[in-house]
Amino acid sequence: MGILNGKNAFITGTSQGIGAAIAENLIKAGCNVCMHYFTSDQEPKKLQKIAEENNQKAICVNGDLTREADVVKCVKDGVDYLHSFDILINNSGSLISRSYIPEITLDYWEKVININITTMMLVTKELLPYFNHQDGASIVNISSLAGRTGGHPGSLAYSTCKGAVLTWTRALAKELAVSNIRVNAVAPGFIEGTRFHATHTTKESALKTISTIPLGRSGNPYDVARAVTFLASEYDGFITGETIDINGGVYCA
Repeated sequence: MGILNGKNAFITGTSQGIGAAIAENLIKAGCNVCMHYFTSDQEPKKLQKIAEENNQKAICVNGDLTREADVVKCVKDGVDYLHSFDILINNSGSLISRSYIPEITLDYWEKVININITTMMLVTKELLPYFNHQDGASIVNISSLAGRTGGHPGSLAYSTCKGAVLTWTRALAKELAVSNIRVNAVAPGFIEGTRFHATHTTKESALKTISTIPLGRSGNPYDVARAVTFLASEYDGFITGETIDINGGVYCA
């Protein structure tokens, strides 16, 4: 496992939850960071201050990553500030809303795909020329247990996308291996303390889900962030095309 002191990381979706926890862990591990946000800048700004207090570089960039022009601007701002990158965390994504197959509109379907898959493609493509090819680089994509199991009813489009993230990870790992870039994924299960579950999961549903978890508790954003930090440090490692499942034993690959 490599040392992260002085490494440069680009993290998408750091407004809250998993993205914010990942950014915090990477900062504590010694990374300079470019933190993308779309909604609120409260958490990224707080983390920026923490990084700067520790003499690390940090910049916050805002944009709608489903828009190519916004991706180009966010990457340009990050590159202008940090020049090159060792790590990319593709975290942006959303269920948007629960929608069953009879209710799904083409607009909704395309929106879910764009938020969960197109963003990864656009950011990765735009950042690719600025990766550290000499020492090696690491990409970590955030999938979901829903991508393994199909998710709960009403998450058809989201679960489909998260399954696609797993295939995207394997395919990209093979394509970028020649460039000394490793690509892996994490697939979180039930993670409380996120906007996702605060918005889309009832208290009753949460308790029912927790009762089925072998470890007897829900996960938290830092459970995910620790695994992501490990994979990020594998910029000079031998792990690529893999997925770490973080679900308390609900699904064992």
